[in-house]
Amino acid sequence: MIYAIGETVMDILFKNDKPIDAVPGGSAFNSAISIGRVGVPCSFIGYTGNDHVGELTVQFLRENGINTRWFEQREGVRSCISLAFLDNAGDAHYVFYKDAPQLTKVEEIKIPEFKKNDALLLGSYYAISNGTRAQIKAVLEHASKAGATIYYDLNFRSSHKDELEMLMPAIRENFAKATVVRGSADDFEIMWGMRDARKIYREHIAEHCPIFICTAGAGKITVCTPQGDWDFDVPDVDNVVSTVGAGDNFNAGFLCEMDRRKTCGLLSDCWNKEMLTPLIDTGARFAAAVCRTTDNYIPTTFNF
Repeated sequence: MIYAIGETVMDILFKNDKPIDAVPGGSAFNSAISIGRVGVPCSFIGYTGNDHVGELTVQFLRENGINTRWFEQREGVRSCISLAFLDNAGDAHYVFYKDAPQLTKVEEIKIPEFKKNDALLLGSYYAISNGTRAQIKAVLEHASKAGATIYYDLNFRSSHKDELEMLMPAIRENFAKATVVRGSADDFEIMWGMRDARKIYREHIAEHCPIFICTAGAGKITVCTPQGDWDFDVPDVDNVVSTVGAGDNFNAGFLCEMDRRKTCGLLSDCWNKEMLTPLIDTGARFAAAVCRTTDNYIPTTFNF
């Protein structure tokens, strides 16, 4: 089972300042939908408002085969809305309308019974926010004790740059629990003013987590491990419509390939290029597919 934990948001997409689509989203949510669409068992952990947008979100999860046992509609919470303004390259610039997360009481938190062959995906501001930190720490602790693979995607936005010093303890705690840390070169330029994946690994990741993946849009993907580091090419993508969800879907493809090859729970013992290549390749294929659509997830016709 793959578990994804994170926020949900209704993305309203704009092109030339006119709305063109509205789709449920959120970083881990996007990954979960793509995982469900290829038939890999997936559960989503999180919450939304008990309102019309929340109802649409729950319905969408279930329609795409996602287990919602760990997903709640909470009274007194407004579902999050975002405006995503697409530029000519399909890159998005966001404006968010949401309440501050308030999930701080451990007794309110629902935690799955993780197993060694499970994987947990987490990331973005949800994984480091004070309002959700109690939930994240409890879920991480249970997943870690079970020996599950923990995949942490930083997805650090420039809107939180002024909070970086305050957020770093939570980021490092997530690093220390993770089997894999992934981030984009853009993330690290915002955080530490650097884009060199090998330098980032040496200075910020290696002491905490063994496996580091750095993506760079249409550029090469770099993977660093204690046994070596390698660069991987990404496929050329024509007819790019939107890059929203590309990183999320790389995560989904990587985890789906892990599930197919039954390597969940084993990855930390197998730091080699031969094992990582199919995982990276499938992640890149998922990411390429989502760039050709305004959706945040792979099409239902995608051939896994």
